[in-house]
Amino acid sequence: MSILIAYDGSDDSKAAIAFTGTLLKGQSAVVLTVWERLSTVSMRTTIGMMPIADTSAEDEAMRQAMKELAERGAELARQAGLEATPRYEGDSLAVWSAIVDVADEIDATMIVTGTRGLGGVRSLLLGSTSDRVLHHAKRPVLVVPAAETDG
Repeated sequence: MSILIAYDGSDDSKAAIAFTGTLLKGQSAVVLTVWERLSTVSMRTTIGMMPIADTSAEDEAMRQAMKELAERGAELARQAGLEATPRYEGDSLAVWSAIVDVADEIDATMIVTGTRGLGGVRSLLLGSTSDRVLHHAKRPVLVVPAAETDG
């Protein structure tokens, strides 16, 4: 069994890791962090408005930050009792698509994701990543909500 856990550092993705560790302790997991390159975001938001700037330096900084984030997620998964390895990917079309593609590539038994990530307003406009993964994956998807907090 190989589990793919989507991880973006949000409380919901941390809850997804913790729940998966409780439910499937000792299983193999890939903790995946996906980012959108600034050039991709820029192209979506500036089509016909202005030239697209060279974002290679920003993309490299983001790639390094996402690598470190994936490594932190894998460490959380190991602490939760999973045999976890980190993975990070730049997406081709959308974050949800990259999650589904990686799950297919590694033939994951299941995908685990939190209910809400760090997408903010964009996720409200485009639909949530977890919802899209749920509707496009060809394998079971476990969507784990974050624990409720006082306040």
